Amino acid sequence: MPEKQSSATEKEMEHIEIMIGRILQIGVIVAAIIMLLGLILLLVHGGNGGYPVGHQPTTIKSILLGTIALKPYAVMMVGMFCLILTPVLRVVVSIYAFYKEHDTLYVWITTSVLIILCISFIIGHTV
Repeated sequence: MPEKQSSATEKEMEHIEIMIGRILQIGVIVAAIIMLLGLILLLVHGGNGGYPVGHQPTTIKSILLGTIALKPYAVMMVGMFCLILTPVLRVVVSIYAFYKEHDTLYVWITTSVLIILCISFIIGHTV
């Protein structure tokens, strides 16, 4: 009986590893497509990013409003945001994978990494 359980766990871990790889691939592809769309919009607008010279959208609200208005800089910021979130999502899936493996130490370490990432985003946003 333990052999079947071990085999099932190995198959599940293999599935999780494949899923992590797919998350990274899809995240990078989606980010690249969004950035390319922003670049195309920038070229269509003749190099005008949709904002006054020296100003770029920096808040989530201004990025979302700019994206809805199809402002090139805002669209490219969404692409950058997707690119940044890709490894964060990988950390979240890794926490789940370590939990399924019953590897408590790595669950705590990876959770600490996620907390540090979240704190750095908050600090980066407020500074």
